[in-house]
Amino acid sequence: MTPPSPDAPVPAGPAEPPAAVAEQPFDENLWLEDIHGGDAMDWVRGHNARTDAALVNPAYTALEASVLEVLDSKDRIAMVSKRGDWYYNFWRDGANPRGLWRRTDWESYVSGSPDWELLIDVDALSEAEASQWLWAGASLLRPAAGEDYRLAMVALSPDGGDAVTYREFDLQARSFVPGGFELPTAKTRLSWVDADTLYVGTDTGPGSMTASSYPAAARVLRRGESLEQLAAKEPVFAVPQDHLSGGVSHDSTPGYERDVAHDVIDFFNARSYLRVGDEWVHIDVPDDMNVSLHREWLLLRPRTDWAVDAAVHAAGTLLAIGLEAFLAGDRGVRTVFSPTPSQSLQSWSWTKDFLLLNLLEDVSSKILVLDPAGGWTAAELDACPPLHSVDAYAVDDEDAESGNDYWLVATGFLTPSTVYRGTLPGGGPAAAVREAPSFFNEAEYTVEQHFAVSLDGTRIPYFQVGPKDLVLDGGNPTLLGGYGGFEVSRTPAYSGAVGRSWLERRAVVDGLERGGVYVVANIRGGGEYGPDWHTAALQGNRHRAYEDFAAVARDLAARGVARPGHLGCTGGSNGGLLVGNMLTRYPELFGAVSCGVPLLDMRRYTKLSAGASWIAEYGDPDVPAQWEFIKTFSPYHQLRAGVSYPPTFIWTATSDDRVGPVQARKMAARMESLGIPVWFHEALEGGHAGAGNNAQAARLHAASHEFLWRALTGAL
Repeated sequence: MTPPSPDAPVPAGPAEPPAAVAEQPFDENLWLEDIHGGDAMDWVRGHNARTDAALVNPAYTALEASVLEVLDSKDRIAMVSKRGDWYYNFWRDGANPRGLWRRTDWESYVSGSPDWELLIDVDALSEAEASQWLWAGASLLRPAAGEDYRLAMVALSPDGGDAVTYREFDLQARSFVPGGFELPTAKTRLSWVDADTLYVGTDTGPGSMTASSYPAAARVLRRGESLEQLAAKEPVFAVPQDHLSGGVSHDSTPGYERDVAHDVIDFFNARSYLRVGDEWVHIDVPDDMNVSLHREWLLLRPRTDWAVDAAVHAAGTLLAIGLEAFLAGDRGVRTVFSPTPSQSLQSWSWTKDFLLLNLLEDVSSKILVLDPAGGWTAAELDACPPLHSVDAYAVDDEDAESGNDYWLVATGFLTPSTVYRGTLPGGGPAAAVREAPSFFNEAEYTVEQHFAVSLDGTRIPYFQVGPKDLVLDGGNPTLLGGYGGFEVSRTPAYSGAVGRSWLERRAVVDGLERGGVYVVANIRGGGEYGPDWHTAALQGNRHRAYEDFAAVARDLAARGVARPGHLGCTGGSNGGLLVGNMLTRYPELFGAVSCGVPLLDMRRYTKLSAGASWIAEYGDPDVPAQWEFIKTFSPYHQLRAGVSYPPTFIWTATSDDRVGPVQARKMAARMESLGIPVWFHEALEGGHAGAGNNAQAARLHAASHEFLWRALTGAL
């Protein structure tokens, strides 16, 4: 089966009347959608100055410096990835704000004082080229047997956005390859085929990118060819313009070399194809199936129940079958993991001989080791304390001596991260390799898990981190965070910055000196209980995510943790949409809102930046029936005059090419016109993260927490 080209002729048929398009509400702030326009940027600079004048004082400056000390600490863990005999790391600190790409060997890494070999100094490169490069990763070409890694395609962003420049780098010469592969800034996707060939999807002109702003086609780029020559070639694989993206990757695993094409229809539906001769053969499973290839194995994770050969495989299970058998028509898949109602499968990783499964059980980690050679028997890895997050993944499944080694990364709200290395199956307990430092007095605090009851009776878990001597009289400054989208799970994690900027702060509230309380809600829309937890809050059911978050807010008040005036909420991206809905739907529950890089204008979100890629999550606002439910959770359209709204801090970045800055701008402008208290700040670089280096990240973190702290303690 060969997927059709998006340019393939369509047989003529009876004309259909044009589909009705939903109303476009009046928008007085469309001029702010001109991202780099002079008037819009003057508005941004003016609001940045006003926010700085309101927030910056000696206490804020000290807080920012304290957070930066955490982010720049030379004692934090240098996480590494193994390629051949080398362990690679990217590192930022105060002396290297844009960062160093470097590597070392194992003996040096475990010595406690590694001798790093410098590959790229991004600060020096930026200065030499008069650019503001930010690191965006590297793709290494697998070498021939017996040889060391040599070539890499290095991704550099000019502003922190998703669009990057790719340049070929020689790891042995430690320099860019003269006349080597180089691709200009775009949302490029590429894969090495061999030392002289890449599969590339990039912006080569009209029709080359989808409506979601990602590549629509993949072509073969050979050494020495120009972008113009690439654009003139026929695609080896292409998808329609209304799909999210299309591309081709080359699997260079020895003995299992193959080309795989991916037609990503939307965020949750995709089709995978294997090249067989000159044909692309569809891996014939439902579009909403997670598909994973590893050597001879095909792993499948249904997002909805899958009925095949008189069997029904439940959503969230993990199924395995030999790839060749599946392509030959065999559908006798084996269930290798089936979750209980309190469990979900978060990820998996192959070592040489074993499969590691990372699970959540009521949002606490659990790890299983599966043995395919032993009939897929499963054993639990004893490495996960309650209310902690622990991830296991292979070190290097192709290493002749250590192919069954695995990393463990363990963390908790009050437990600094530790990296362990172990060996399967009988290597004994994993040994600690690196331990992150402590940045606040964790012994003074406690972590609890509670469950709120949402409007429809669903139990919603949440974590609460606060002082051991917490007074339950409703007067504690409490920060509630959440996400609730795209099957993303919020799990326990240590943050020295949160410890310093929230938990350890003190203020007199209602006559008592108090510290902060930090809460994370695990609402529907996320992946904490698997795909059903996510789909429960999709599109027309989006309100359930917001009802869940509101239920947690009410439970905190009912338990005496924080009355509404002392409860703030924070979220970014989809989490920004979440707290935007808290502002407009539940203003009586919160004393302050911090809303970052947010979606807020849900009528025009599909026309802005990469917004079209999220229609599967939220719905299509151009369709009248869908706009009817979308507008109920579009904060920009739910603002009303005469309503008492809590003070709000909205932050974004000019260079965010994923959500974009304009929704944040327009929300702030409309709130101002209605007399609603709002603070606004827009970073000029940093992309969707809102920060391109540690100093910018510290400033953003400090500004958000300073605003919330003042608002919730009566000091704003």
